[in-house]
Amino acid sequence: MSAVAARYDKLQELGAEVISVSVDSQFVHKMWNDHELSKMAKKDIPFHMASDGPGNVGKIYGVYDENAGVELRGRFIIDPDGIIQGMEVLTPPVGRKFDETIRQIQAYQHVRKTKGAEACPAGWEPGKKTLKPGPELVGNVWKVWDPYKDH
Repeated sequence: MSAVAARYDKLQELGAEVISVSVDSQFVHKMWNDHELSKMAKKDIPFHMASDGPGNVGKIYGVYDENAGVELRGRFIIDPDGIIQGMEVLTPPVGRKFDETIRQIQAYQHVRKTKGAEACPAGWEPGKKTLKPGPELVGNVWKVWDPYKDH
């Protein structure tokens, strides 16, 4: 959360919004912000931290651990139509990479802008080569995209 808070402006530039959800109360969120997160991010958390005490949101997204009464750490990229385009759930010992979140948002936005006429291959970044989905691409990706140099 502190990594997201520290670079929240980049998400705002992309028109993305962040909502943090946990089983903790608003009071725990405040203490966590004031005594931990704000010190790491060098500012208060700039996005909403929602309380999901009974784990209802976590259950819907499949990240609520009934036995422990907690929600696993997850990231969901939801498009303007409310459709989950990407998700990642990791166990606590491994953190997510913020730059990959940005790259994926940019890729989903590019595909949406082209109405699916272009696809973003592995490692794609803005300005890099895209693929044109269609029957002629099937079995021929290797002719138009090289994973060693095109990413």
